[in-house]
Amino acid sequence: MDDAIASPSVRKLALEHNVDINKLAVRLGRQTIVREDILGSCAPAPSASNAVQFWEVDHGKWGPVTTEPMNRMAQVASANLTAAQQLVPSVTHHDSADVTRIEALRRSLKAAQVRISALAFHVAVLARCLHEFPRFNASLSADGKSLILKRYVHIGIAVDTPHGLLVPVIRNADKMYIPEISETIVDLANRARARRIGPEEMGGGSMTISSLGGIGGESFTPIINPPEVAILGLTRTEIRPVWDGAAFQPTLMIPIDLTYDHRVINGANAARFLVRYRTLIKDPDQLLMA
Repeated sequence: MDDAIASPSVRKLALEHNVDINKLAVRLGRQTIVREDILGSCAPAPSASNAVQFWEVDHGKWGPVTTEPMNRMAQVASANLTAAQQLVPSVTHHDSADVTRIEALRRSLKAAQVRISALAFHVAVLARCLHEFPRFNASLSADGKSLILKRYVHIGIAVDTPHGLLVPVIRNADKMYIPEISETIVDLANRARARRIGPEEMGGGSMTISSLGGIGGESFTPIINPPEVAILGLTRTEIRPVWDGAAFQPTLMIPIDLTYDHRVINGANAARFLVRYRTLIKDPDQLLMA
């Protein structure tokens, strides 16, 4: 990759920090480079004293240990996540959504030999919400003085692989039918685990979904994938008692966790976003007809 995209100010910053933008783009697995990428690539350790205190310790003196080297992908992810936490003032809004009808629909489709993943519905709902809430489908300019509103909807899917976390991107997810989204998710996930994902298939996303599936947990705080301004986390669905105005009804609910960049999105916007998200996910029929 020798045609990394970066603004003049980002290129100037790279020169000041002696960072090769093209090599950085290859390392990050995407074409567009922003200010945070440059700063993150040359961010120093917290401090020499802290490093000695917390990491440079002879653990072997307390008992038997083994050393497992971090692979290159894990090292890159570590650096990027550290930079994101240091540079982005993030807040996480926790909520939950009724997925009873989605699961009933999936069961009926499965009986007809049509398999659609639950995640495909969430991608479709997120795509709709990004159209209705354009500030979530945006990125800050490198100098932080303007907001770049994206006219496309590309949704990243965090995939846990034996080699580390990868985030392939579903391009133009808003223009896909749900079965097509489901097939694309399976294809990207399988190729990511087999290390057959190209750099052009990662980066340039509108927003990312990090799903823990059925592994467990009631909520978590996903870290934003810069230069995106928000990320959606999903955990295990479970039956909960929900008051319907007359009695508590057993309802299949999924926890949803929205982490957002507070420089761009405020708490009220995040709450409205998830209210709309919950409304759409509760009624999947309209998504299938869209």
